[in-house]
Amino acid sequence: MEELNAFRKVARKHGFVDGEETEDGTVLWMWRPNADAEDRICIDNVTNSATVFWETIPWKIHSKTFRVAFALEEWFVSTSRQAAIPGNPKLVG
Repeated sequence: MEELNAFRKVARKHGFVDGEETEDGTVLWMWRPNADAEDRICIDNVTNSATVFWETIPWKIHSKTFRVAFALEEWFVSTSRQAAIPGNPKLVG
């Protein structure tokens, strides 16, 4: 449970807000709007993971799954730096 709260904290730090949660509390969806669509995170307490979904080219959906919140935080930081490089496609972060 501690890792799930850590995932939620990292997501909020990077602009995500709580969305839908399953009735049994096993899955929480979070999202944040961007210029073209919505980035989403699925925090799953059955698998103890968080999966980020984002769009690059219209209708091209990508995903990446994390088992620890620290890795998610590092990924957000690295992708935001990459997105700042001219000519690089926009990534989550």
